[in-house]
Amino acid sequence: MHYGFKAMRTQVMLLDHDPQVVALACRPVELLWRGRGGRVVSHAPHLMARLADGSGLLVDCVGRFGAGRRLVRRAVHLEAAAATAGWHYRLVGFPSSAVEANVRWLAGYRHPRCACGRLAEVAACFRTPRALIEGVRLLGDPIAVWPSVFHALWAGVLKTPLERPLHERAVAVTSGVGAER
Repeated sequence: MHYGFKAMRTQVMLLDHDPQVVALACRPVELLWRGRGGRVVSHAPHLMARLADGSGLLVDCVGRFGAGRRLVRRAVHLEAAAATAGWHYRLVGFPSSAVEANVRWLAGYRHPRCACGRLAEVAACFRTPRALIEGVRLLGDPIAVWPSVFHALWAGVLKTPLERPLHERAVAVTSGVGAER
């Protein structure tokens, strides 16, 4: 997948982390409509996600300086077209710096090999909310366990507030999702 700029890369990571997203594509559609004076206007949203409920989500990413007037005007048409197709449309900016940093870190552990076959064990350990480091120590050698815990956070097996910096004292708990992987 090719991302045109940092805002798009960040949204790709956030969508990939979202358990409702089952597929993701970069600029998969181009929408055409008649603008003022009958002029043909075209726009290809930055991203499209297929959601677990079968619907679609079109996403346009806004850079650090916000959405330009042209994109804001087009967003009205894109939202209407998406709704007609039974999809959703979002014009999104950057998440908080903590969310961005946490998701970027956890994305490094997204591959199933990082689970080391221990997701059920990790989920069981965190049935009661506890600091990450406490759970890691209970599970064994921290060098061997941290990748499984980070993968569990990425996969949604464990949850912790990502709006705050992720650190060893952050409290996590089993989410009740996906521990059987």
